[in-house]
Amino acid sequence: MADTINALRTEDSRFENLRDWPYRPRYVDDLAGYEGLRVHYVDEGPIDASQTYLCLHGQPTWSYLYRKMIPEFVKSGARVIAPDWLGFGRSDKPIDDSVYTFDFHRSMMLALIEKLDLKNVTLVVQDWGGILGLTLPHVMPQRFDRLLIMNTVLAVGQVPSAAFLDWKAYVASRPDLQVGALMKRATTILSATEVAAYDAPFPDQSYKAGVRRFPQLVMIEPDMPGVVVSQQAQRFWKSDWQGQSFMAIGSADPVLGSDVMMDMYKMIRNCPEPLIVKEAGHFVQEWGQEIARLAVESFATS
Repeated sequence: MADTINALRTEDSRFENLRDWPYRPRYVDDLAGYEGLRVHYVDEGPIDASQTYLCLHGQPTWSYLYRKMIPEFVKSGARVIAPDWLGFGRSDKPIDDSVYTFDFHRSMMLALIEKLDLKNVTLVVQDWGGILGLTLPHVMPQRFDRLLIMNTVLAVGQVPSAAFLDWKAYVASRPDLQVGALMKRATTILSATEVAAYDAPFPDQSYKAGVRRFPQLVMIEPDMPGVVVSQQAQRFWKSDWQGQSFMAIGSADPVLGSDVMMDMYKMIRNCPEPLIVKEAGHFVQEWGQEIARLAVESFATS
């Protein structure tokens, strides 16, 4: 598959001296089915730790979104893996929009988990990190122990909220979406240097196919690719999930806010009462230090 995919690679210089981002980049370019495409991930903490946090970002962000949470996880003695989806961050960016499909992304993450042989995983998800990530544990349940879920949804062929359709149309009308400016509007606490870090992966429009595609891939019709596996995942989380869970809700999110998340809360077996972060919007990880600290405490005591 990958040898026929034309992809761009963002220059390393664009990622130098990012605020609160001291992490050494790690790469793999031989994932089964993706040979030649370079996937970036952060790998912090002891490789033989008893717990591994797998932090999956969404659109239009990258693993930088987890910079406030990674230190708390590492402080607990855990290993932290924070990958960038293909098309985002320091990972390669296929140019053709049509390359990006639900299965393209999901199969890559399954291959990465197998390649790194991740075990005792705490799945940490938000946005597309959840739309994709929540469909992973039911096919490899022996690898997953815990879930930390933030503003996201399982897409099973329905529109998650009225505001989502507006968001989908907004992105479709902006093929050169200004990522940093969008992040600043959605998350006003960001500094100029943090905004620049969100712009860093995308020198120009040709790097943004993945950004454009994600909203169009959300499964809002019952016959869309990914619906069946998401329905399987829904049954797993509702009936078969045996692990610990922690939910944090950014209630100022207009697209995947409290109403959507309370439906998710009801779906996840034995999920404790959610942590409500009133000031947080969609990108709830920007308030992530306290969320991570409380999640670690909850996992240790429950």
